[in-house]
Amino acid sequence: MWRSKLDGSERLQLTYAPMVAALVHWSPDAKQIAFSAMSPGKPWKTFLVGKDGGTAQAITGDEIPERDPTWSPDGKQLAFGIFPGDTSMIKIYEPETHKLSQLAGSDNIFAPRWSPNGRYIAAIALGNNKLILYDVKHQKWLPVNQDLGAIGYLAWSHDSASVNLDTSLNKEPGYYRLRVSDMKLDKLVDFRKIRLFPGQFGGSPWTGLGPGDVPLFPRDISTQEIYAFDLHLP
Repeated sequence: MWRSKLDGSERLQLTYAPMVAALVHWSPDAKQIAFSAMSPGKPWKTFLVGKDGGTAQAITGDEIPERDPTWSPDGKQLAFGIFPGDTSMIKIYEPETHKLSQLAGSDNIFAPRWSPNGRYIAAIALGNNKLILYDVKHQKWLPVNQDLGAIGYLAWSHDSASVNLDTSLNKEPGYYRLRVSDMKLDKLVDFRKIRLFPGQFGGSPWTGLGPGDVPLFPRDISTQEIYAFDLHLP
């Protein structure tokens, strides 16, 4: 894992092999980075590291798989998913006190993403693999009645008006925007004619949003060739 400015300057390596890092998120004050990482023989865990580097610290000592860290807007809480495993849920971690608790009603729910305004946490329900929203103020889950098939990565728009997501593993893959106010769904990018680079989790390519809420995804432009050799044996 590296960090740099948008123009590529001030590059600094933050993690080193054999650790594999993914799902990286800056804290709201830009002083820390939360990320998922795996080392040989260990499950995926949630780590924190300072913006200027140093030793990455796991937020729990449990030998259970953790993924998808996401910050609350005030930086006082960090939500992450317990997945996969015998039980899946969303946990809330408080960096200042190291308090750890389960998000209410989050059994069999994973991949949390906190909205920038703090009102909702978007996540994915296991089983039907549907998008679901948690109303933070009223502490209740709100189902989203959209049949999108297998959902990939979630990303909130910067104004918290929409949840953006990909369906790259479906028969008609694409990148979508779901407006929260009326649940209107728009297809932003058609992935059917784009070859995407597979990610670390089941081959699903990473997707996200850049400045201006521009969709980001890794396009695979490498060349794949098959060679045949004639063997002349004595």
